This record gives sequence, C-alpha cells and structure tokens, in this order.
Amino acid sequence: MKRELFKEEKIMAEPKWLKDMNKDEYLKEDFDAKGKSKYTVEGIDKNDPDWLDKAAKKVHAAEGDDYVKLDSGLLTVNQINWMLRNTIGEMTFVDNNNQFLWYNRPTDPNHKMLAKRTPEQVGDTMKTIHPDVRDVIPNAKKVVHALRTKQDGHDDVYMPVPNGNLKKLILHYYKRVEDDEGNYAGIYEWVQDLYPLVKYFCETTGQKLVVDDDATTGATYRRNSDPDAVSGASTKKAQVKEEKKTEEKPDTSTGASQH
Repeated sequence: MKRELFKEEKIMAEPKWLKDMNKDEYLKEDFDAKGKSKYTVEGIDKNDPDWLDKAAKKVHAAEGDDYVKLDSGLLTVNQINWMLRNTIGEMTFVDNNNQFLWYNRPTDPNHKMLAKRTPEQVGDTMKTIHPDVRDVIPNAKKVVHALRTKQDGHDDVYMPVPNGNLKKLILHYYKRVEDDEGNYAGIYEWVQDLYPLVKYFCETTGQKLVVDDDATTGATYRRNSDPDAVSGASTKKAQVKEEKKTEEKPDTSTGASQH
C-alpha cells in the first residue's frame, strides 16, 4: 500500500503561467525516480520504510555531535536538526531525481501537519508519496517540471489553498534549489498558515486586513470570510459607507444655526 503524504489532497490556486504549461512536456517527469542523482544512494529500495537508516549506514553519514562545515558556519548535526525542527513552517526537500529526502519533523509528536509527512516516507519516490486521486500527480509534475526548466524564467511557485476563510491562509511555496554552478538540484517546499503572521503584523502596526471588493482575484477567499475584528480587519464596503456617513454629518461644533 502506498504511504501517501496527504490523506486529503487540497486544491491549490495556480498562477496563470503555470496553468498555461505544455501538459505533454511536464507529464514526462519521472516520479518513479528511476534515474540517478549525483548524490543518489544506490543499492537500496527507495520505498523501503527503513531507507533512512540503511542509506545513512551505507554512506557513513555524519550524525549526532559530528561537526558540519557550511559555507557560512560550523554546526553539529544535532544543532542543525534542532534549528530546522524549530523553524517556522513545514519544510521539505526533494532532489533532482524526484526522491523525497528530508522534512523538518515537528518537535510535538501530536502536532497536526498541514502537509502530512512521516519518518518512514523519507527516501520514497514522488509517485509513492502522492495520492493517486483527481489530478494530484499531474499537478505535482507540473510544479516540478516548471522549476526544473525555469519555465518563463520562474524559479519559485506560490500556491495558496483557497478555503473561503480569511482566518486560515495556507500557502505552499516551492523554490528551485541550485548547486554552485546554477544546475537544478531539487525543490525546497515551505508550507505555512500565514494568518497568525498577518494578524500579529496588523496588531503591532495598527493596520487592517481589508477585503477588496474590486479585486479580480481571490474570490474564493472572500466568500464566507470572517475577518478578525480584534486585529482591526474590516471590509472595504463597510469602511467606505462609514466614511461617507461621516462626510455627510453636519458640522455643529460652534452651535450656530440659521433660520
């Protein structure tokens, strides 16, 4: 049975340039990861639930208190793990052979992830970790192929998950990862509910989250939305109505009147 990343696949909003891509081209993406990356660990079934331990043992991977020299720092493996596990948002890395190699596992084992992942999925192929429902796999291939080829010059993709609720602003961000020579090395994905950040920004700066009735995009978010009054959110229509009412109110500050 396939170990799927998502029990319920969410429909995300694609940018126009991504929608217009050539389907015959992006469907060629090999989600079985039958190729070979520069760093592919060979001789181990990619979909083996124990792939991580077996692969790490085979390559004598650094671990624990071993030091790792980075381009701008020196950290132990433990320090890197702690930092990434406590970084805001859910992060994932898939290499250029479409093999799922890493995610920042939550420190709280009971935490419900927005894009569910499990330790035994590390090493799986992209085909294995995506549910075979609706157009999930073709859509995933589209994103991967777009970033592999830098479609129309794009090296990242922003895809919100429309849900009609302004208090839940889920964003999937995909970034092309390159090596030192600029070659495609894989994709870094970041998933986050932006609402807590937007709410905090509004509260601390005195600004408002306002629904724009004239906007041509974002209709799904506006439908049945319930902006947070505490954070100063309001609708444009109500704001305009209040301003107009204030303008029409007669000035009685001097108490003068004419008969």
